[in-house]
Amino acid sequence: MQRTFAKWGTILMALSVGIGAFGAHLLEPRIGADALGVYETGVHYHMIHALGLILIGLTAGQIGVSRSLKWAGWLLVSGIILFSGSLYVLSITGVKVLGAITPLGGVAFIAGWLCYLSAFLRSKKVS
Repeated sequence: MQRTFAKWGTILMALSVGIGAFGAHLLEPRIGADALGVYETGVHYHMIHALGLILIGLTAGQIGVSRSLKWAGWLLVSGIILFSGSLYVLSITGVKVLGAITPLGGVAFIAGWLCYLSAFLRSKKVS
């Protein structure tokens, strides 16, 4: 599990940098300032939560593998896909119905961080 989330995190970090550069250099003249702001929000949350995945992998190495950490990791991956992914597609296509998916990703992020907290609260290795 430690390697799984560290790998996911590093891959998603690299992807977030590429997606951010794509938006800044190629999309800006095509989609307008408002849509670019939505896109940048997706990139911002993508990066933060990819770092969170790396943190979860490192934490698993310190306190051990737990069900809470596994849930935390997969919820952050799901949140990136749902939250950031929906904002990317919304900003590029203008299809507003995709905005209904974004809050599901936000809920996944919140649940993931709460699972991360739960892993600490249940661990005997953290004082």
